Amino acid sequence: MNVFYEEAGTFKVGAVLLDNNSSLQVEAIHGKRSKIKAASVLFQFETHSLLEFMQDAQKLADELDANFLWECSAQDTEFSNTSLAAEYFGHAPTPIEAAAILLLLQSAPMYFYKKGPGRYKAAPPDALKAALASQEKKQRQAALQAQYAEQLKRFSLPEEFNSHINSLLYKPDKNSVEWKALESVCSEMKLSIVELLDKCGAIPSTHDYHFNQFIWEHFPNGIGFKEHSLSNLSQNFADLPTSDIVAFSIDDATTTEIDDAFSVTQLPFGSFRIGIHIAAPALGIPVESELDKIAATRLSTVYLPGNKVTMLPDDIINYFTLSENSLNPVVSLYLDVSDDFSIVRCESKIERIKVAANLRSHLLEKSFNETAINKGNVHHPFSTELVLLWKFACKMEALRGKTSDNNDKIDYTFDIQNDHITISERRRGSPIDKVVSELMIFVNTEWGKLLSDAGITGIFRSQNNSKVKMSTSPAPHQGLGVSQYAWSSSPMRRYVDLINQRQIISLLRGETPFYNKESNLLKIAITDFDIYYGIYNEFQRTMERYWCLRWLIQENIDTIHAQVIKENLVKFDHLPLITRITSLPEMTPGAYVKLKLSKINLLERTLHAEFLQKINT
Repeated sequence: MNVFYEEAGTFKVGAVLLDNNSSLQVEAIHGKRSKIKAASVLFQFETHSLLEFMQDAQKLADELDANFLWECSAQDTEFSNTSLAAEYFGHAPTPIEAAAILLLLQSAPMYFYKKGPGRYKAAPPDALKAALASQEKKQRQAALQAQYAEQLKRFSLPEEFNSHINSLLYKPDKNSVEWKALESVCSEMKLSIVELLDKCGAIPSTHDYHFNQFIWEHFPNGIGFKEHSLSNLSQNFADLPTSDIVAFSIDDATTTEIDDAFSVTQLPFGSFRIGIHIAAPALGIPVESELDKIAATRLSTVYLPGNKVTMLPDDIINYFTLSENSLNPVVSLYLDVSDDFSIVRCESKIERIKVAANLRSHLLEKSFNETAINKGNVHHPFSTELVLLWKFACKMEALRGKTSDNNDKIDYTFDIQNDHITISERRRGSPIDKVVSELMIFVNTEWGKLLSDAGITGIFRSQNNSKVKMSTSPAPHQGLGVSQYAWSSSPMRRYVDLINQRQIISLLRGETPFYNKESNLLKIAITDFDIYYGIYNEFQRTMERYWCLRWLIQENIDTIHAQVIKENLVKFDHLPLITRITSLPEMTPGAYVKLKLSKINLLERTLHAEFLQKINT
């Protein structure tokens, strides 16, 4: 005696060795013996070969038409396999016919719903129609996926991929046919998604790949600006007094957001008045206005070599920037300074000024440098003012206890023209750097004190044990050596500065401040700014690394000198590029080594460097 039974969702046959009523011991086709429940047996049969029985049953099942069987079956009630077999074959089914029907029913779940051992129910017409449509769609997708995969293996990009490249690179839909095709080919060819798309020509610019990835993640609506009006801006400044001071700005060649300018006015008995003038966009951007929401979303201008994403729209920047010969609203801090460069009095004003000149640091440095100052030979239209500001800056630096602490540090300038990169070094602490940085430190410190003394909430930066934080409570900034510090000198480039400028303007006008300590807008701004300012700075660093690698390729550099920072970490000579060298032997920090370079990968922003020798200095 043989039995046809179901086990773990699979139909099997076996020869009965022992029948214990509730269970049976059976021997399968290939001799394996097992114990099965009697309830799992669907029918009994006699045959000389179990293997031939299953082969014949499967052959017959393959000849059956599931759709025709569905049409033959009862539509609203359950039925057994034997009743359906009798209906189909027109007679009491043979064991092979009964088995074939069961095999067909089991293999067509879209047509027949299983209700119990040997019992089924026909799928409702609407459900069957939807299931068949879904199956057809999957078959089409599978065929399309196979077609895409064949093209990708030849490193040929399917035309349909063109409109999905950014999403495939940065935020893929992993259920899409395109992604599945990419994934299958990458797995087979042992490539990353980016490598495969690059080989297919989908990444024409490695720079744009990195830039677009950043924009895709942090500017999902793009970097353009919504429409806004400038028509009412001038009404806010009509009653501002106009100063007759002669001011000038100092910025690098690429700066368009000129936030600050300086003036020096001679006073009797050798004293003089220094003016620090900060552009005042807060006068024209009301809290929670459309422009304010834009700035609150972006929080800062994003900088990278050869490019930037501004916090404010270009027309707003052009309106408020302290450009040459334009009359602009500013918040000014005036310092009356004695002939020994001690500060006698400070006064803050809201006014309009005309900037006489926008000085560019790369040109200014030719005449205003340490050598020229030491020789008393500064030849420049603003030489008197610049030398006085430099002497004042030296005095302020000394008072902070930070004299010449940056003179051994190097800053790097990236100049990119038509994809050609020039990387220049500038020693930090030059007269230009010192003048600008000390005056900015002073104005941010003084206006922080002004807010603090008046009990007006501001956003302060403090540093304790190398940890910098932002809060609404003034606290010492140990790194700068000041009692309190409130960013307010770059209101077109940082949202924190714009907020603080609003508070300063309220104080100077005797108005109720826009924000108080419990303001949700203030708390949100602090939290968001901390997060995004870090993200933007990290992006700038990674893009500087990218352009350093581009420069190595451009200059065909295959060996380079580097200085050991610690362990296997080194900094390349004349480049702001730091990397780890696994082959570096134990070296003392500061030692110089020669490295061999290879395998520069601009997509991964990586390179391989091997230790060649130690350089004796």
